[in-house]
Amino acid sequence: MNLGKAIRLALQEVAEPAKAPQMQAYMKSTMPFLGVQAGPRRAALRKVFAEQRIDTAPEWRRAVLALWREAEYREERYAAIELTGFRYYREFQTLYTVPMYEEMIVTGAWWDLVDELATHRIGALLTAFPDSMRPLMLEWARDDDLWKRRTAILSQNRFKERTDTALLYACIEPSLSDNDFFARKAIGWALREFAKTDPHEVVRYVRTKGITGLSRREALKNLPVT
Repeated sequence: MNLGKAIRLALQEVAEPAKAPQMQAYMKSTMPFLGVQAGPRRAALRKVFAEQRIDTAPEWRRAVLALWREAEYREERYAAIELTGFRYYREFQTLYTVPMYEEMIVTGAWWDLVDELATHRIGALLTAFPDSMRPLMLEWARDDDLWKRRTAILSQNRFKERTDTALLYACIEPSLSDNDFFARKAIGWALREFAKTDPHEVVRYVRTKGITGLSRREALKNLPVT
């Protein structure tokens, strides 16, 4: 049995179809759900991934994209994202994965698919290959595609004291005038995460830039300021 078929079968075995309509409505998804909760999904997928190991990076990328492109249910796209982060394939996380992640971000075009890729996959590549990824994030921060801009903004969300503040601000500022909810939310979320490391700097930046509304509320959410 090939990997894609094994994944689909494993998901179907743990699906609760009665929950699918509610899950689809919550996520505002045009793609239907099977009704698989996160815990059972992850457990089922770990078993399949462990049993069907992929030998080479090109083969792994092809498997991920095939699962992503051929998905009929949203959980199959979640499975593709989990396959990208499975422990067997850490050494495959190179710059060759960028086009794969870019396709997934642009075609996924919703927070439940994009944010994991932004904070874990693109963020990890930024850590490993800063000389190549830093200019790419600056490029994405100015892209017409909202989800590439959001990815650039969120790419350092797990960096804490390693945060490159110049890069963070350079990724945020092209979207400061954007009224889209997901752009505003990303700005606030990124600043809120950095505030856990340097709250005074975040307060200074918010005030200096005159950041208002949702982005301001999110950025200062856990800080004793008004």
